[in-house]
Amino acid sequence: MSDVADLLVLGAGIAGCSAALRAADLGASVVLVAKDELGGTNTAWAQGGIIGLAPPEIGDSPDLFASDIEAAGAGLCRHEAVRMLAEEGPGLCRSFLWERLGVPFDLGPNGTPDPTAEAAHSARRIYHAKDATGLAIQTALSEAVRKHPNIRVRERLCLVDLITSPHHCLSPERVYEPIRVHGAFLFDPATGEVEAALAKRTLLATGGLGYLYLHTTNPPSATGDGLAAAYRASARIVNCEYVQFHPTALYVPGKPRTLLTEALRGEGAWLVNRRGERFMEQYAPEQLELAPRDVVSRAIFQEMAQSGEPNVYLDLAPVAAHLDLDSHFPTVMAACRAEGLDPSRQPIPVVPAAHYFCGGVLVDLEGRTSLPGLFAAGEVACTGLHGANRLASTSLLEGLLWGFRGAEAAVRELPEAAPPEAAELAPWRMPESPEPTDPLLIDQDWGLIRSTLWNYAGIVRTGARLQRAKADLHYLNHRIERFYHEAGLSRELLELRSGIICARLILNAALQNPESRGCHYRVD
Repeated sequence: MSDVADLLVLGAGIAGCSAALRAADLGASVVLVAKDELGGTNTAWAQGGIIGLAPPEIGDSPDLFASDIEAAGAGLCRHEAVRMLAEEGPGLCRSFLWERLGVPFDLGPNGTPDPTAEAAHSARRIYHAKDATGLAIQTALSEAVRKHPNIRVRERLCLVDLITSPHHCLSPERVYEPIRVHGAFLFDPATGEVEAALAKRTLLATGGLGYLYLHTTNPPSATGDGLAAAYRASARIVNCEYVQFHPTALYVPGKPRTLLTEALRGEGAWLVNRRGERFMEQYAPEQLELAPRDVVSRAIFQEMAQSGEPNVYLDLAPVAAHLDLDSHFPTVMAACRAEGLDPSRQPIPVVPAAHYFCGGVLVDLEGRTSLPGLFAAGEVACTGLHGANRLASTSLLEGLLWGFRGAEAAVRELPEAAPPEAAELAPWRMPESPEPTDPLLIDQDWGLIRSTLWNYAGIVRTGARLQRAKADLHYLNHRIERFYHEAGLSRELLELRSGIICARLILNAALQNPESRGCHYRVD
């Protein structure tokens, strides 16, 4: 058993690092846990940007920003969360990320961040660092947490389970007490050991679950670990049917999908079919390529279904007419040229891909979950901000704001937080004679999960498809759970267990909701 920290932060993207820095600034002792090396997060993969608001003289305001969020959320947004983000988020972006951490946003002639446009935004309000904004933010955050004297960084550790009472208590009399979180069990793949990281307060910031889908813009580490752990601990989880697909991921057969930033369409790129015809006029004649992501994704899906083609194309010629592609979108250009494609000379093949999870562990405006002692921020949390569909570039801002507010609320609770007694908690026990973890079996199970979700619970859904998927994964869940209890622990096995749990959460939520709304689209 480890020493008791004031705050244990699980996850080191924008939400986790922001929470750790804010709590540490307030004097708390913080342990920050990263699944990979510090910096290897979904945040680092974000190309587009973060919202800092445009100057008022060009017509932007918190009211206009809020109305854009509500419109994208398809009537399911939590209004107080939207209002709070619109009023507080952009200022925090400027004061914390730009002024304090020095994130190198692209600047205008006046020396301040130069905002750009993105789909479904009514103003040019997106701060960006070329087309690698997330990487610039993550780099600045990682450097700051490493330097902070109140933060202890732990890298390459996997979340096994949240430590809860009474579940992990030795005394059977504790069964009558309400569930409370006291930290987490962490697995070290390098040693094969599990340790108990105890804390007065715990904040989940473990990111999303895009890897559950066959086509995704997320890194392979996005396996829903925090969501699955919260589910096992009985936290309230909502809106799991709302998985947003990014309309434009680079399509190269046999290769992982590479995100092509929303800003390309914001600057004028066209979607065309194989014949070079611009087809968004048929699906969203007013907004065209700047329609919300669910609308654009379904349009592409429909075009592919009608033509039988595996992809459509993104034509960057309208962008190249007024911008230098290499200086404004170096990441996109490098990814395309690595595959022998030249966007300045030809349309590039694209497909939709799983991008962002709008559901998650339900939290209030200060990041509190339904379990005392547990907070959540970022993609693992459901603040209600996104409703049924996320507005582009709001996710980084949401992670920043709820990371800050969650840390502040957790620190306020510390004087009343009774630290867990290590002697009262049962130690982690490994199987006495563990089976070896066969990587071929794990790969096979992952293949079934990812193809099933893509085919049956993807961009377009029906009750029959969802029922088929539920039946297929029901048996697989039992097999994986038995495997987990009998085999030796590994990162791959822990991720697989998280993946099957989250896949079933998505399927059950999609089946229970017959209404098409936002990024949950039921043909039937």
